[in-house]
Amino acid sequence: MTRTTRRSASAGKQAPTGAVVEIRGLRCRYGDYEAVRGIDLQVRRGEVFALLGTDGAGKTTTLEVLSGFHRRSGGTVSVLGIDPGSGMIELRARMGVMRQEGGFIAELSVAETLRLWQRLTSRADDPGRLLARFELAERADVPVAKLSGGERRRLDLALAVWGTPELVILDEPTTGLDPESRRRSWDAIAELTEAGRTVILTTHYLEEAEALADRLAIMHRGRIAASGTLADVVAARPAGFSATVPGAPSQGLPELGGEVTTTASDGVTVIAVSTNDLQTDLTRFLGWADSAGIRLDGLRAAPASLAEIYHGIRAADTDEQD
Repeated sequence: MTRTTRRSASAGKQAPTGAVVEIRGLRCRYGDYEAVRGIDLQVRRGEVFALLGTDGAGKTTTLEVLSGFHRRSGGTVSVLGIDPGSGMIELRARMGVMRQEGGFIAELSVAETLRLWQRLTSRADDPGRLLARFELAERADVPVAKLSGGERRRLDLALAVWGTPELVILDEPTTGLDPESRRRSWDAIAELTEAGRTVILTTHYLEEAEALADRLAIMHRGRIAASGTLADVVAARPAGFSATVPGAPSQGLPELGGEVTTTASDGVTVIAVSTNDLQTDLTRFLGWADSAGIRLDGLRAAPASLAEIYHGIRAADTDEQD
């Protein structure tokens, strides 16, 4: 199952409604260091919400607050209508959590770990189902200490989704997985939302956010730098197009609304345009080339990509620091 399949299967469903997570003015400190600096977020029921960011951006700290592992220094937080700072006993029964580092007992086998979890949680599930679902059946009798890093991440994910909880929080769920295992993990996450559950995840893989997330937020230096649907985030940034023309254009370029950059080298000129009105500027540019009889080589046009936005946020911050 791919994200496209999940979208198609849910095309007739209503959009997710209701807030599962409400964050207002969240602040978190480690001594004198403020890791999260007053962020606001809302996560809706039945969606996948991706929290992206550079190392040290504050995303893991934010998830730890939601999961009850870190006490906030300011702001308000509601998870399933409960303050995680005081109501974690109630939340544990309704929420699954996958942290960056699992707390496994190294001597227990994979199957024993699942059976222990079965006794510790109030949610019902079948260890055999999860062994098969996360491709661990052949490793069922292997001690956790002898698992590869990717196998441990799959076991971590199996415990987090045990009993299909209302909310699943996943911190870097596919780190260390091979491409096929990563794809199968994506399928498992999609299955949760098809069942009406909500997923919040962090990831360094931008293609993972693009494939899975209904909405996302990009954190940088403890703040939210961009948020919304992928389409919203991309639409807020300039699109671009570029082409190579022979020599130096004998006729001046048309008037364009975007920022134009020309680079001459080896008898050709590369023209690149960054614009908030791709259709209008590209139409004018193509009309100019046609009327001037100019052959455009390597013509490319595209909206901003998530990678460009992500790295642009970092670059802008670096420029401000210089």
